[in-house]
Amino acid sequence: MNSTGPAANDGLHLLPFRGLRYDAQRVGSLAAVTSPPYDVVVRPDGLNHLESADPHNIVRLILPQAATNGARHRQAAETLDAWLADGVLTPEAEPALYVYEQRKGDLLQRGLIGALELSAPAEGVVLPHEDVMPHVIEDRAALMRTTAANLEPLLLTYRGNGSATGATAVIERTTLRAPVLATTTEDGFSHRLWAITDPADMDRIAADLAHHQALIADGHHRWATYLRLREEHPSPGPWNYGLVLLVDTARYPLQVRAIHRLLNRLPVADALAALDDRFRIRTLDEGTPLPAAMEALGSAAAEGNGFLLTGADGRFHLIDRPDPALLARTIPADRPEAWRTLDATVLHATLIDHLWRIPDTSEHIAYIHDTEAAVGLASRRGGTAVLMHPVREEVVRDLARQGVTMPRKSTSFGPKPATGLVLRSLALG
Repeated sequence: MNSTGPAANDGLHLLPFRGLRYDAQRVGSLAAVTSPPYDVVVRPDGLNHLESADPHNIVRLILPQAATNGARHRQAAETLDAWLADGVLTPEAEPALYVYEQRKGDLLQRGLIGALELSAPAEGVVLPHEDVMPHVIEDRAALMRTTAANLEPLLLTYRGNGSATGATAVIERTTLRAPVLATTTEDGFSHRLWAITDPADMDRIAADLAHHQALIADGHHRWATYLRLREEHPSPGPWNYGLVLLVDTARYPLQVRAIHRLLNRLPVADALAALDDRFRIRTLDEGTPLPAAMEALGSAAAEGNGFLLTGADGRFHLIDRPDPALLARTIPADRPEAWRTLDATVLHATLIDHLWRIPDTSEHIAYIHDTEAAVGLASRRGGTAVLMHPVREEVVRDLARQGVTMPRKSTSFGPKPATGLVLRSLALG
């Protein structure tokens, strides 16, 4: 791996790498081999759909199916080796940074994919904002260790000056030429990829990014995994870097969505009964459509903490205005006010831990990105879907700069990069 720009700095250090990309002649279509990030493919039907889309769909690497964890990871490594041997995946001839564009209607997002030099949290270069689950890190680390590859990029954001200068100028000039890859996935997003190999362009990017810090928008567990694997490989080398997509949100703002909770073993009637007048409860009219219910939640959340509950009864129950004395008893007082008033904080500290007394395990709580999916699963399983209102990006960034992590799965930034467009082999640097 060849470095461009300063070898050391106080900001971001993004290096080119020899990407692994699908040979379009060896697969049914580029769209058919892509996948959402591994943690978005939450339902078996989604996994089966992706596996059947093309025998070389990337989900066979990021979510391999076998009887044991060890067998899954070995299967992914064997599959990756086979695809490389067969020419399904091929390495680029030279290291590159990649401009990645996603477009759907009026939404346009552009950023840079590269190998980011890893930094310790104390250095403040890359800011996490959510807690992580150790068992997920163990699984992702074993997968990366066995495959010796970064199979999908994290999504990181930074705040430029909002104008087409520095890295952004290089990005926008690059998009004027023909891409090396273009496809449209079934969700309606078009994806285009360009390779940057010109040393002068790389130097401009390096000089610009050296002045910035980044916020992890999506991929906290993969970032923690990168750091774990770097500790295992202390000598300078490819394990000191991790695959990321870096987006300037001053130029290309991301969408911020909520991640909902599915309480598998708590019927909605029991959830409401346990509130015992410590929240205001308003049951919306029967037949209220989901968009209207989410609008009502947005209005309530603008005034304070609010949640929308639904389950097998098919009704939406809006709960808000929690008892201040209850919040004072149940929420830790040694955190910033912005953290103590987060909906996710109130949900976990006050509702899940104190009133509902639900263990925070995968058997009891599922984290669902898609609102309709959360509602449907709660109805079919007889549990309770807790629908959330999204947090503003400024709140997330401010808390991260203070070194304060939010409850895990508090936010969902997007659009997320499609997995499978470009991979990074640690064997290639």
